[in-house]
Amino acid sequence: MIISRHSPRRCALLALVTGLAAPVLLHAGAWSGYIQAEARVFQHDPADPRQHGDNLSLVTEPEYYTDWDDGQQSLTLEGFLRWDQHDPERSHADIRELVWQKAGDSWELRAGISKVFWGVAESQHLVDIINQTDLVENIDQEDKLGQPLVNLALIRDWGTVDLFMLPGFRERTFPGKQGRLRSLPYVDTDHPRYASAAGDRHVDFAIRWSHYIGDWDFGLAHFSGTARNPRLLPGLSGNGEAVLVPLYETIDQTSLDLQATLGDWLWKLEWLTRSGQGDRYSALVGGFEYTAVGIFDTAADLGFIGEYHFDDRGEAAPTPFEDDIMVGLRLALNDAQSTEALFGVIADRKDNARSYNLEANRRLGGNWTVELELRLFSSAAPGDPLFSFLADDHAQITLARHF
Repeated sequence: MIISRHSPRRCALLALVTGLAAPVLLHAGAWSGYIQAEARVFQHDPADPRQHGDNLSLVTEPEYYTDWDDGQQSLTLEGFLRWDQHDPERSHADIRELVWQKAGDSWELRAGISKVFWGVAESQHLVDIINQTDLVENIDQEDKLGQPLVNLALIRDWGTVDLFMLPGFRERTFPGKQGRLRSLPYVDTDHPRYASAAGDRHVDFAIRWSHYIGDWDFGLAHFSGTARNPRLLPGLSGNGEAVLVPLYETIDQTSLDLQATLGDWLWKLEWLTRSGQGDRYSALVGGFEYTAVGIFDTAADLGFIGEYHFDDRGEAAPTPFEDDIMVGLRLALNDAQSTEALFGVIADRKDNARSYNLEANRRLGGNWTVELELRLFSSAAPGDPLFSFLADDHAQITLARHF
């Protein structure tokens, strides 16, 4: 079970008891979710002989929703459970959401465990910081752990101000010794370090103002608390093996996300400046997506994506996105089966490291979906974060039954 030592479930239940103290009449709730089988097939033998080869896993993600008080109050529960054939660290469970929400005329209040997303870019979610990344799921960092929080949104004509109190920290998940798509050496998650004496009980705070002006949507935010991305330091395990030890530092981050919708064009920018992880630094990702509607006189749309990544720490940055270009294509057939595909290439401008990604999905009937992922890596030099993945080219196919 990936549940942090501060017990976010207890935080959520206390918040719910407070919110439901008065008698309420619950509407009949609704269950939804999916059960999924996943297969990964690797092209090469692993770089570490302890790592597995081809792999199977099973996932379920049930969700329950109910509301009352004429829809002004609601309760959402979303669980997650994965069994993995070979990697014990990837077999895990989480509460993605257990959140009570109350809405007023010009405000909304949420308390419990929830997920919050900030950002607009396609190839990197640079400013997204409320939730911790569930990295054992996928290296694209799209999957997030549930975060204990209290969130008050003040809704005004001049924009929405979100205030966050985050009581408790979730450690990032990493593949284990047997896992694929992991660092070399592996990350020892049993002995994390913290810059704050409060450790994983540090209370974080964030504020974000979001609004729009004409075709422009933007969000300006500040976060103060424990960094979600740890610095990985060389260390030794209990048996003297070389490992990487995560160090979670205390940071202050100010960020901006901006998107302009101009006809068939989307222009996007994410920018941040951060202190607390060495010298203050800045980073950005920005670019465009142009959509050609109804290509070749069909119902299909084809999008052309271009983005640039920059981090002013240069080669010292612990990220593959310090000076990189991403180009991609997005195809939506707009058919009855909702067939979509996204292909992208990210290239380092200095050392020619490349990563190639293909994601495609399609509905099968009314309750089934099939998804395909293809990830390839090339030309990464030693010291590049992608170097550890050079033997991990793979195809992944998932079949899901939705309910």
